Amino acid sequence: MISTQSSRSLYESYRDRMRKIADVKNASNILQWDQETYLPEKGAAFRGQQLATISEIAHELSTSSELGSLLEELNGRNDLTRQEKRNVELSREDFLKQKKLSSAFVKKMSETISRSFHAWVEARRKNDFGIFAPSLDELLQLKREEANFLGFEDHPYNALLNDFEKGCTVSFLDDTFSGCSGPLKQLIDRIAGCPPINNQFLAQYFSKQDQWDFGMKIIGKLGFDFSAGRQDISEHPFTTSFNNRDVRITTRIDEHHFSGMLWSCIHETGHALYEQGLPESEYGLPLGEYASLGIHESQSRLWENCVGRSLAFWTHYYPELQESFPEQLGPVSIHEFYRGINKVHPSLIRTEADELTYHFHVIIRYNIEKLLIEGNLPTREIPECWNGLYKQYLDLDVPDDKRGCLQDIHWSHGSFGYFPTYSLGSFYAAQLFEKSILTNAEIEGGIKEGNTKPLLDFLRKSIYQYGRMYTSGELFAVIGKESLNINYFLKYVLTKYEDIYNL
Repeated sequence: MISTQSSRSLYESYRDRMRKIADVKNASNILQWDQETYLPEKGAAFRGQQLATISEIAHELSTSSELGSLLEELNGRNDLTRQEKRNVELSREDFLKQKKLSSAFVKKMSETISRSFHAWVEARRKNDFGIFAPSLDELLQLKREEANFLGFEDHPYNALLNDFEKGCTVSFLDDTFSGCSGPLKQLIDRIAGCPPINNQFLAQYFSKQDQWDFGMKIIGKLGFDFSAGRQDISEHPFTTSFNNRDVRITTRIDEHHFSGMLWSCIHETGHALYEQGLPESEYGLPLGEYASLGIHESQSRLWENCVGRSLAFWTHYYPELQESFPEQLGPVSIHEFYRGINKVHPSLIRTEADELTYHFHVIIRYNIEKLLIEGNLPTREIPECWNGLYKQYLDLDVPDDKRGCLQDIHWSHGSFGYFPTYSLGSFYAAQLFEKSILTNAEIEGGIKEGNTKPLLDFLRKSIYQYGRMYTSGELFAVIGKESLNINYFLKYVLTKYEDIYNL
């Protein structure tokens, strides 16, 4: 039956439905944020129940026959604007995908994820993977089911990758990682022959409050709007957004090592700036959402590394840092500091890894995830496999589970397919950063003067305003007339580290 309603009236009905769904999902997001920041220990079981209920409600709304009929009707209309048409196309695509999953399955997944998260927290506290293994095994069974429900070609992992980076495949990632790992390994080997950089000044006592205060100052200077967001402490740093006027980030602090807190602050600020920059008028609609996780990670990696670990950035901010920590950093020159924060040395913790060895952390997780989703690696054997790959790729002996396979939160969230986007994000970041400097000569000079607004303005114009209008590849074609090209990243790291190590 063809509706007699005008396209304008139909579109407004569609928009209202989508915003209602977004409201429900964001209520769930608030509960999840609270779960990872302030939830009392005894509240875990009920919180899992609450999250499961809301997830079921959101799924029912997202897959209702009324919404399906509305999307089909709008999809056939030819008098929508380009942006409206794209919103409808993407919502219809999401609808058809969600219809492949039952509400009961979605509820069960949510309940399992909640149990898995709390088991992971306890396992980390007690340094015992065995505590986490049973719930992780249950979650993996569900993720394999999900892959089968969604459908895939060639490899079940492709179905999960598509959730984070649309169109991404195992074949593409295998080729990409193969193309970068050789040059990275060669550069790391060259650096290994150089005199080691001394960065022990980072391993002194830095009080929690002083680190927090400096981190908060930097976050604000980078453009984070504290009237539209906040930062808190969590077990693992993350960013979540309920709308562009309420974006939450978290960090963690080690009083005996400076490197962990500040760069996680900058990393999460990159995510937050993206969320705060999405179009408010498109709330609840695809064009009000981020393009992909690869693009999202490009923002965090760009700010963390291209900016936050650059000599230009510290030319302005290092004197302020020395004022905050005069005893620890007063005797350390800016060049010693710059070289120290960029020291290349294999390490156990991904979030604290240098820009070169970092990608082997990602490759290790990617390889493990493929095996897990294939069903070719029993959950109980994860620590042994993990430790073997760290020895193979980074020549490191993993001393315990907390510094090994329990270090990341992602598996407890069921986020299988997420890890590759960290490397993709780094590759996109280098390409995007070079394009930004070529586009606006004020960007590089501005960073040296502590003014990152020109860069932020470029990102708002090039990335944020579009939401999900384009896929990652399409977005970069719009920005720079080409899709992902890892040679930008290889050029970036080669130039940077040849200078640091006088190669």
